[in-house]
Amino acid sequence: MKLKLILVLLVSLIIRTGIVLAQDDKNKTTIAPDDPAAVALTKNLSEEEAYVWPKDPKVMENLKKWQGYKFGLLIHMGLYSELGIVESWAMCPEDWCSRPGYDDYYQFCNDYRNTKNRFNPVNFDPEKWAKMFKNSGAKYMIYSSKHHDGFCLYDTKYTDFKVTDKSVPFSANPKSNVLKEVLDATRKEGLATGVYFSKPDWTTPYFWWPYYPPKDRNPSYDITKHPERWQKFVEFTQNQLNELTTEYGKVDILWLDGCWVMPKALINEKLAEFCKYPHDMDINMKLIAERARFHQPGMLVVDRWVPGEYENYLTPEQKTPEKALPVPWESCITMGGAWGWVKNDNYKSSKELVHLLVSIVAKGGNLLLGVGPDGKGEFEPKVYENLELLGKWLEANGEAIYETNPVEPYLEGKVGYTAKGENTIYAIYMPAKDEVEMPAEINIQTNLNGKLRVTLLESNQKLNSKTVDGGVVVTIPQKLRTELAKKEAVVIRISRE
Repeated sequence: MKLKLILVLLVSLIIRTGIVLAQDDKNKTTIAPDDPAAVALTKNLSEEEAYVWPKDPKVMENLKKWQGYKFGLLIHMGLYSELGIVESWAMCPEDWCSRPGYDDYYQFCNDYRNTKNRFNPVNFDPEKWAKMFKNSGAKYMIYSSKHHDGFCLYDTKYTDFKVTDKSVPFSANPKSNVLKEVLDATRKEGLATGVYFSKPDWTTPYFWWPYYPPKDRNPSYDITKHPERWQKFVEFTQNQLNELTTEYGKVDILWLDGCWVMPKALINEKLAEFCKYPHDMDINMKLIAERARFHQPGMLVVDRWVPGEYENYLTPEQKTPEKALPVPWESCITMGGAWGWVKNDNYKSSKELVHLLVSIVAKGGNLLLGVGPDGKGEFEPKVYENLELLGKWLEANGEAIYETNPVEPYLEGKVGYTAKGENTIYAIYMPAKDEVEMPAEINIQTNLNGKLRVTLLESNQKLNSKTVDGGVVVTIPQKLRTELAKKEAVVIRISRE
């Protein structure tokens, strides 16, 4: 353990200060704070051990604010919304990707891209969407500017494969610049905003050059043999990101997907299965971040799964960490089975969503909940229903969620714990799906002592309690047990008077 701790401290010192390690005159290695070699030293550490805290005070300030948000929404929309398939993954020629109804890969890709000729989300209503976001209790929203297929939901100058191109029926709509409309409407409702962007692009010839057939998710050509083409891709990507961070108003979060487009030196054991391309795919994140923050000081940059200073918070996907993490993190999880819209999706219930939120917040993280509209630009009724119920629960119990800190034992059985300051904790009881009646007593673990006030947060009703070794036993009145069991979760507030 001591050796591991020393290694962590050494890596942190190297990354923060840029120590020069002199080996000999012929082999002198300089490790700067932004040098991939510095972060490569962390490849055998856990994610939280390898995390690099931002050095920019404005980024740190915004990161702290973001940690208090606790709940956000990630909206995916694209050609896949028209088709009702799982995003654009069917274009990827890897064995696990399926294309139902097709036995010709090239025919599928041709048909998929030509979906733009009928893409027309006529029910797109950004103001209605933004009100739904607000009423859900979410504090931030991240919108997909493009997925891996490269189809842009904004008016980029660098490709015609975009929603505003004249070949797209929706281009005639005054709200055709979808990203701009969503961001503007969402800001008006008071939410922070972010932009999702896929680094890989399976339509630009600078990534998938039609001269060579794609073999997997990576470039279809050897970028070391065609460096000028790869450089055009790097410039293409940088130009698009510059558009997004300078022409679309205030952007709080730049959320980058497609981790396999990354410097080879940063590939660790976790990423090895996704990053099998033998060459270095560095797109110069240092320049991208600097340009973005020149116009948007303090912007959070989330280069997902790429260890280093441009991964301002960790983003486990479709799962939650087993334990509380000491670094900023966000679980991105879908409400249904896919990020975008698919027909007859199986959505989680509002109770499941509240339990998910509580279990994440209790461990110190944020929930980024993924939903998407159909090809007409409309969300399923179940999405509206779930978000409305989630918002009502947060309206009554948000004090136990927003701007809270994790506190031991974090999550114990059906109870999640959060805290504010040193004198208040919240024990959040999560009734099971088929639970008919809450227990008569709940044993709450806490170090709070002295004279305590114990109440139901939603009603401020005082509850009887007794102090025991290691905590407090709270009595739930008989007349409340049945009704409380029907709720998504029940918050008990314990405060030192």
